[in-house]
Amino acid sequence: MAVYTELAAETLEAFLGTYDIGTLISFQGIAEGVENSNFLLQTTGGTFILTLFEKRVKASDLPWFLGLMQHLSGKGMNCPLPVAGRDGEALRILADRPAAITTFLPGRAVSEITAEACGQLGQVLATFHEKGRDYTAERPNGLSVHAWRPLLESCQGAGDDLLPGLTDELVQALDRIEASWPAEGTLPRGQIHADLFPDNVFFQDGRISGLIDFYFACTDLFAYDLAICLNAWCFRDEKVFEPAFAQAMIDGYETVRPLDAAEKAALPILCQGASIRFLLTRLYDWINTPADALVTRKDPLAYLGRLRHFAGYATGHANV
Repeated sequence: MAVYTELAAETLEAFLGTYDIGTLISFQGIAEGVENSNFLLQTTGGTFILTLFEKRVKASDLPWFLGLMQHLSGKGMNCPLPVAGRDGEALRILADRPAAITTFLPGRAVSEITAEACGQLGQVLATFHEKGRDYTAERPNGLSVHAWRPLLESCQGAGDDLLPGLTDELVQALDRIEASWPAEGTLPRGQIHADLFPDNVFFQDGRISGLIDFYFACTDLFAYDLAICLNAWCFRDEKVFEPAFAQAMIDGYETVRPLDAAEKAALPILCQGASIRFLLTRLYDWINTPADALVTRKDPLAYLGRLRHFAGYATGHANV
């Protein structure tokens, strides 16, 4: 989450007038993340999240995202539910941008990642995959393997300012990943979250209370979604791989949806792909985020260590 577009109270009050959720009490921007402008709303009707969609999110994709959240909520998953206005529509326009209000999900991100938390996440991720199976509309993953080389090229070597030689290392990594990426139709696929970082998973009383931020969700490999989570959750201080965390996550996942042999064999290359995907998008945002934006930029190099780990640079063999 982030804030790129500022709102005046008068503008927001007029916008809320198209809903039946009460009148505005207060609102504040949410600085975490790098994609959309997000605000915490307090109205006389309760607490909500307002999102203005910016940057990489295509307006044509928004009905798919909102529909997925409605589908999952209807299946009993705890996730934000889009709020419709008086006209029955959840997707609206505010400040010349597509906008939506969703219900507020109680809980907070875990303060310290543990093997127990990783095991719970594995179960919830597999549950997400299973409950999304009958959401049949598909959305291609615009940030999958075919997009990574153009993304690196768009950075025009700027990564070398962060670390000399980074561009060449990433080109070599892409050569390796592209050559080994699973062929279409060889692994199970369906709806994936694709961005299930710790700040997108809420806990209450030691248990996961829900998932948020579905605006990278898409139709792709289930095991790739697991690989993203292994990257995001299983490196202490974003540096040191924790095998117990990874094993707990995989074990938790398999209590709901067992991985097949091909998925297990593909996990090391899928994990490398997840590493480079987030390194490259962080690098792009590091270069292109406006200096005056209310947004927390994230270090691209935090994912270089992950990429090297999953490629087996340190140990001489790839592992998960």
